[in-house]
Amino acid sequence: MRIFFSVIVVVLFGCKNIETIELNLKDKIIIPKHYVVSKTIEIIEIDGIENETSWKKANYTDNFIDIEGTKVPKQKTNVKMLWDNNFLYVFAKLYETHIWGDITERDKVIYHNNDFEVFINPNKNVFNYGEIEINALGTEWDLFLNKPYRLKGKADSSWNIEGLESSVFIDGTINNPNDVDNYWTVEMAIPLKEILSLKQNNNSNKVVSGDMWRINFSRVNWDYELNEGVYSRKKENGKLLPEYNWVWSPQGIINMHLPENWGYLVFSENGGIFNLSDKLINEQILYAVFREVAFGEYKYLKNSKLNYQVKFKDIEFLNRKISCNFLKTNRGYKIDLYDENSIISIDETGKIKN
Repeated sequence: MRIFFSVIVVVLFGCKNIETIELNLKDKIIIPKHYVVSKTIEIIEIDGIENETSWKKANYTDNFIDIEGTKVPKQKTNVKMLWDNNFLYVFAKLYETHIWGDITERDKVIYHNNDFEVFINPNKNVFNYGEIEINALGTEWDLFLNKPYRLKGKADSSWNIEGLESSVFIDGTINNPNDVDNYWTVEMAIPLKEILSLKQNNNSNKVVSGDMWRINFSRVNWDYELNEGVYSRKKENGKLLPEYNWVWSPQGIINMHLPENWGYLVFSENGGIFNLSDKLINEQILYAVFREVAFGEYKYLKNSKLNYQVKFKDIEFLNRKISCNFLKTNRGYKIDLYDENSIISIDETGKIKN
């Protein structure tokens, strides 16, 4: 095994002197959650009610957690999913003591109300993904991003998911401050064809068992105030209080637009167990290193001279030892990660190459 590592070091760095730096990745490596979604042959009526047999058999996710992964939300949220040849079905249950909303126009900024959000990416990288937001009034906002905002991506709200179906059910009364509500649900049928159209180098027009996408769900919740019986987002000293961001798979920071940290959605005929491979874990480690170089403590490395090289001290994670190296290139930079069996790389665009 030592011969293997020696060959890698010579290939990557030749015989030049290389600076060694110790990375601080404590709590920065995110291992996403996963959901194995079962296929259904049952007709699913999009009415906001989980009364079909398939829904009753489907498993709910864990309770949502605060987006950074530490605090427990004050109100419970869960999601379950199904699929067939045409749709990915999503059912969310959001407990809420005061259900309200006032945005009724499609493609407005729905998260200015309490809302439920779906982030979905059929690619094996961080590019080309969709987002859907819906409030308790059933108002939708669907948008497309060519890449995350922090990588200079742009949102396109003119993108509409043709054939998207959604419905909201309320156990309580909306916009009524005189009672205490129980929960609201969101049911969606997301056309697979529309999401497949986001795939890069796509050579398939259908989903098959074993396919894996990235997905996450967010619930934006605001403290509220009442003015003559009308709900609005709460202010103190003339400023809006910050919203709560509750998610299925934690992001590590307050930013939903880190597709590399979204959960794994695994399509299956009959459900089953998904085991996270060493390869996927390595990718998550490499993304964490990339974030530190692109936006974090080590971003000064981006201004290095051409061909400047750094060997990061070995990363120990989940009883495994991982090595990482940085190289300044004429286009930007490259980070290589290797273990006993493989090498993967990421460049300044944030795209992993195996």
